[in-house]
Amino acid sequence: MHLDVKDLRNFYYRSTLGRAAQKAVRDEVLKLWPTAKGQTVVGFGFAVPLLRPYLPEARRVIGLMPAPQGVMPWPAGIPNVSVLCEETEWPIDTGRIDRLVMMHGLENSESPSELLEEAFRALGPGGRALFIVPHRSGLWSRSDRTPFGYGRPYSTSQLEAQLKRHGFTPERHRTTLYQPPSHKRFWRKTSRLWENTGQALSPVLAGGVLMVEASKRMKAPSGGVAEAVRKPLEILAPKPEVAAIRSKCR
Repeated sequence: MHLDVKDLRNFYYRSTLGRAAQKAVRDEVLKLWPTAKGQTVVGFGFAVPLLRPYLPEARRVIGLMPAPQGVMPWPAGIPNVSVLCEETEWPIDTGRIDRLVMMHGLENSESPSELLEEAFRALGPGGRALFIVPHRSGLWSRSDRTPFGYGRPYSTSQLEAQLKRHGFTPERHRTTLYQPPSHKRFWRKTSRLWENTGQALSPVLAGGVLMVEASKRMKAPSGGVAEAVRKPLEILAPKPEVAAIRSKCR
């Protein structure tokens, strides 16, 4: 079940907890992808809070928002780049995306397999996708006060296995949002401390959000290479007449 776009907007842009979550997740995205110069960057679900750093240098930035969620104009103050679309039918040509960010999309989808197939289709050769989902072991998936408390939470192995089944190759993963999902002033004032501590102790502490970067796995061409290798090896086998002469000489 998708959340309403108004609820997502109010959380990320009009609450202190949402702005802190936006910053924590976006900082990790930028560590993975510090630049996207000349590339086509697409976000699906409600990923637009993470795309703003790429607006000045990317060739094109598009925010795809699924119909059950609804759409809002984004970004403010400059021409709109957000688009309402069907969850499994994106208005993008095959192989056009260089960088794909999916947040509040996969865990809420009623057809996750079809969604991943569409993402694979639209991603170009050598393209990278970043899937951001609620962490199964984190606090944020257990609280419905944030958008990460809805949908299906994942463990690292669960998400990577699902991506592999649909042609993706997981490359890197990390977690973030170690601060408690609370609006109380004390937790908001100490949020940076919690994030720093969590990053240092990440093998022990479970972050609220799981991020897996994956590439598009391309199938090797069939037939040509095998035939080209097999035929030269035939010269190693003696011809019938040569074999007959050898047998008489023994």
